[in-house]
Amino acid sequence: MTRIFDMHCDVLMKLWWNPHLSFNNSNALHINYKQLKETGAKVQLFAIYIPEAVKACDRFDVALEMVELFHSHILSNPHMKMVKTKRDIDMLKANEIGAMLTIEGCDMIGDQIARLKTLFRLGVRSVGLTWNYSNAVADGILEERGAGLSSFGKRVVQANNEAKVWTDVSHLSVKGFWDVIEHARYPIASHSNVYDLCKNPRNLNRDQIEALLQHDSVIGITFVPEFLSKNQPSITDVIRHVEYICMLGGERNIGFGSDFDGIDQTTSGLASYKGYEALINELVKYYSTEVVEGFLFGNFYRALPV
Repeated sequence: MTRIFDMHCDVLMKLWWNPHLSFNNSNALHINYKQLKETGAKVQLFAIYIPEAVKACDRFDVALEMVELFHSHILSNPHMKMVKTKRDIDMLKANEIGAMLTIEGCDMIGDQIARLKTLFRLGVRSVGLTWNYSNAVADGILEERGAGLSSFGKRVVQANNEAKVWTDVSHLSVKGFWDVIEHARYPIASHSNVYDLCKNPRNLNRDQIEALLQHDSVIGITFVPEFLSKNQPSITDVIRHVEYICMLGGERNIGFGSDFDGIDQTTSGLASYKGYEALINELVKYYSTEVVEGFLFGNFYRALPV
């Protein structure tokens, strides 16, 4: 039976913009419960991402509003269950899907560790340090300065280590990436592709990929069109990025982080979560069932710190 562990979506942001959307079946969402159920989802991670338009002084409040939306719109479905650990996932019944909270960008915590720890208590199990620009923790990949972790940023990574949550390098500056590799116990890339195959700054270069592999970390190949190809991307391009990492010895270090509902344009064949069916049909042409099950579920499950 297919099980899918998708590392990244922005459903909460869409629900925050329009709380009248129904998570159960709205066609305005790339991911809804109906599609998760029909396609074989087992764990879906939901990012708390605060849009750039939100004033800095309001961002933590908006983060809390998104946590409330997670409960009122996602977990209100009796078949969606909050998960934080491997044990929680193991306890899911056959008709239940795990939902996990993550942070995409620490702008919401300002320079307050207490805010981060509050989000841990609310269920956050992965922390993306930046979006594309700078905050008190580090610079994002599009910040011209390109600085790494600040002193406060190192405290954030240490807090992640102590709480046994992932430190996510997607969106982070190159210098910040290497600082994370030095300081983080549980680094991952939730939604990043291969720079050598598509020269978008959000992608990871070979040295970065090899560093993650050396830490036995997991990289979530994402379906964002401009991270896959400069032309018209398709599922074939997703497999190109998968195969590149496999060629570096990363067969057990690949997962998927779709970024559904965080993108306006979609990749051919991957217009919504249902596209996983077509992706799986292609993957099994090139890889064994065991390897494909690792890509879809097992590798990120194994990498969970607890």
